[in-house]
Amino acid sequence: MHHYSVFDLFKIGIGPSSSHTVGPMKAALHFVNQVAESPHLADIANIKCTCYGSLAATGRGHATDSAIMLGLMGYDPETVIPSEVPKLIALLHQTEQITTENGHSIHFSPRTDLDLTHFEPLPLHPNGMHFVAIDNDGNVLEESVIYSTGGGFIATEQEMTAHLPDEAYHQYPYPYESADQLLQWCDQSACDISHIVKLNELSLHTEDELNEKLDRIWRTMQQSIQTGLSATGTLPGILRVPRRAKKLRKSLIAKGESALKDPLSIMDWINLYAIAVNEENAAGGRIVTAPTNGAAGIIPAVLNYAVKFCTSPHKDAVHRFLLTAGGIAILYKKNASISGADVGCQGEVGVACSMAAAALTEYLGGTPHQVENAGEIGMEHNLGLTCDPIGGLVQIPCIERNAIAAIKAINAARIALGGSGTHFVPLDKVIRTMLDTGRDMQSKYKETAQGGLAVNVVNC
Repeated sequence: MHHYSVFDLFKIGIGPSSSHTVGPMKAALHFVNQVAESPHLADIANIKCTCYGSLAATGRGHATDSAIMLGLMGYDPETVIPSEVPKLIALLHQTEQITTENGHSIHFSPRTDLDLTHFEPLPLHPNGMHFVAIDNDGNVLEESVIYSTGGGFIATEQEMTAHLPDEAYHQYPYPYESADQLLQWCDQSACDISHIVKLNELSLHTEDELNEKLDRIWRTMQQSIQTGLSATGTLPGILRVPRRAKKLRKSLIAKGESALKDPLSIMDWINLYAIAVNEENAAGGRIVTAPTNGAAGIIPAVLNYAVKFCTSPHKDAVHRFLLTAGGIAILYKKNASISGADVGCQGEVGVACSMAAAALTEYLGGTPHQVENAGEIGMEHNLGLTCDPIGGLVQIPCIERNAIAAIKAINAARIALGGSGTHFVPLDKVIRTMLDTGRDMQSKYKETAQGGLAVNVVNC
């Protein structure tokens, strides 16, 4: 049993895509570190990378090319400074050299050594990369096939095919493979879902470390809302989509007291928070995967709504929200998928909606069974959601879709809180259904820009 941490699902990174930007940057960094430790380092003259499947099909729009270049140059998604990226990329184009940690210089030409022409996926996942390091005669001295499996996770071919014994993984005090097991722990210990998740995290971190990590995630989310609200101009890429969060905010503030006449005006603010974060993501800014970049606006929008407009019976309400959301995300990561290239947008926006619905229910004082019910409602009404972004950019329909899903999550929480927690469809069954639906979905609807809106709206 592989035990994921909440911080595997909430990762600080940069836009526009966790599987197409964050993952490839980590993969390239992983390979360049492998090269630096190679016994053949002195003979390595050139590095080449070939992308396959969805990474090749939508690689330019998702900045996969520049992410791989940054990784090879030794940068990491959590610490790279978004505003410096264009300079770094320009420098590599100019010098065509990368330097390993121990000072060995290797030729890498972005134009000829990065291949995005192979739309056929590698066998194990739609997002595969093949890295090779060669000598002057073209002999391969180091190579690695690495997959970006969604949400910024990466796995080498060996890791994807090896079945490690349970002992190889960290053991949690309260292990759970299903929502059912998670609820059993809650019922046995008479505690909330966030408490079980917290006790598991405390087997990895001290209480102070855990609180600091959760605070850092929430600070970064708030920061991406703020940055998104103040930025202007158009988003990168061929669509030239104008950023609208700043304008929207201005018009909401201008409404002033008259907004009180409209009982739904709170929705405008929730939409605004989600749009701000996803515009920031589309622009390559700093955001938190929750569980992915494409769905990064939903958790911050719903949590910001909770903090600003709701009251919680709990003192540690924000931490509880994040722990519950992470605990639910772990169920999807273990039993289904959080990759749009794998199961469509139901695995990204659908999962985020489910996480946010469950988390808000606990924030507002719901029981574990109501929390599980909310998570189930949040996914049930996103089943079959396709991933068909226009031009392969995380802009249309993704930015607005986060706003719609944030409202949907709040509604799911309200429906669950109105019930007793008993319901017909268990969360586990919905997660299973989501996976089956994703498997049945044609690949043109799974982040390949070959179907749906991506072909019906012509890029001119």
